[in-house]
Amino acid sequence: MMLLSSRKLRTAQPKLCSERRAARVGRVTVRATPEKTVESLTGVVFEPFSAVKAELATVGKTKQETESFARVNFHPECEAAINEQINIEYNVSYVYHALWAYFDRDNVALPGLAAFFKAGSEEEREHAELLMSYQNKRGGRVKLKSIVMPEMEFNHPEKGDALYAMELALSLEKLNFTKLRELHEVADRNGDASMADFVEGELLNEQVEAVKKVSEYVSQLRRVGKGLGTFQFDRELLEEVNKA
Repeated sequence: MMLLSSRKLRTAQPKLCSERRAARVGRVTVRATPEKTVESLTGVVFEPFSAVKAELATVGKTKQETESFARVNFHPECEAAINEQINIEYNVSYVYHALWAYFDRDNVALPGLAAFFKAGSEEEREHAELLMSYQNKRGGRVKLKSIVMPEMEFNHPEKGDALYAMELALSLEKLNFTKLRELHEVADRNGDASMADFVEGELLNEQVEAVKKVSEYVSQLRRVGKGLGTFQFDRELLEEVNKA
């Protein structure tokens, strides 16, 4: 094995040092930086066990016999307004039930109008039950009120019974729309987004459609007049109700 001469060794060493320096210059050094905390980035810190202490104390003091565990940010004004609307829906349903009984008589015999008002009565009752279900879901208490006894005779000497009944229905639908708007305003006033969304999605949109439909029926009955025109209108209405 040949040994390098001392002269060649001295020549090789500077070259090796030069290569090492070049390697150091081309090398990128990466150093870990301290992680930024959520607080430093957003200014918000959520500590669940600390944040929940107040609510936990409230739950602990809740009396199961008289109070709801589910109630959260539900203003008493919203609770009272829902109970008021429940009563309105039941009263409208009661009037429609009376109209069904009238048009189902043998000496009136307008089955289309009878079927229409029976379906309307059931629909309004469903709305009342929908409101009752939401009241319970939010931790409120349902309080049913008295229902006013409706008229049972709907024959009008000038308009006839069909037109008079449909105009009455239109007035009730428009009144109900106004009351639902007031219910929505109560939710807005108390910052209850859930209740506002419920009223809009489950009740108000459908009420707009109901007002439009009954308005058309009033227009048609005014056009056809009493007698044979009402008879033909009733037949077509019965077909429409049966298809629904």
